Amino acid sequence: MLKRILSIGVILISSLGFGQTQQLVWAEEFDDPQLDEKAWTFELGDGCPDLCGWGNREKQVYTSTNHHLENGILYIEARKFGKGYSSTRLTTKGKKIFQYGRFEIRAQLPTGKGLWPAFWLLGENIDAVGWPLCGEIDVLEYVGRAPGEIFTTLHTQAAHGDNGNSKTTVIPGIEEGFHTYTADWNSKRIIFSVDDQEVYTFAPEEKTEEIWPFDQPFYVLLNLAVGGHFGGDDIEDNRLPQQFAIDYIRVYQ
Repeated sequence: MLKRILSIGVILISSLGFGQTQQLVWAEEFDDPQLDEKAWTFELGDGCPDLCGWGNREKQVYTSTNHHLENGILYIEARKFGKGYSSTRLTTKGKKIFQYGRFEIRAQLPTGKGLWPAFWLLGENIDAVGWPLCGEIDVLEYVGRAPGEIFTTLHTQAAHGDNGNSKTTVIPGIEEGFHTYTADWNSKRIIFSVDDQEVYTFAPEEKTEEIWPFDQPFYVLLNLAVGGHFGGDDIEDNRLPQQFAIDYIRVYQ
């Protein structure tokens, strides 16, 4: 499949308002038995001491062992152990960065209260300027306490946290099977889609650094959190373990 995709390598996205073709620049198909260490780094632990609970009061400890690859699918698994939880968080920071393009993930969501899978991007300058001035693009967020809902959000200095630029889209049965989640990003706007259906567009007229920190490179993150201020403290332990299944991630520019 990967060779066929790379041989085609072009998609037309004029239907989403960009009116141009884009070339496939990175395809993570998860066809190999191990993750590509040239692209991915594990973020480990509970975020302490600098960012305990990963800034969100999350309950899990991230490990390098709560995942596996099978038949071209990456499975990230949230588990209960003793009084705690474990999962996996991956990042391309320092390895793969992108400025503008179409970011696409095909995935199947885990279910159960307290689970919080996400596919998102952070500004490469985060270590220099901090969050939220670096900017954050949440292509996909889902929380098990709100079945049938998908969240697409942008965090900036002007609007972040609970006051971020966000859209909740009701999609009954979104937990069933695989679905495709996309952010189309250029210098003017960011368009979010689910299964090629546009759900949210962010296109502010004023583009100060505080409102629009999106004219710079970003890196990719992929994780399954447990609990936290957004995931919720009501965690269905009897539903664990649960898996966030990712078929592919593709970036076009």
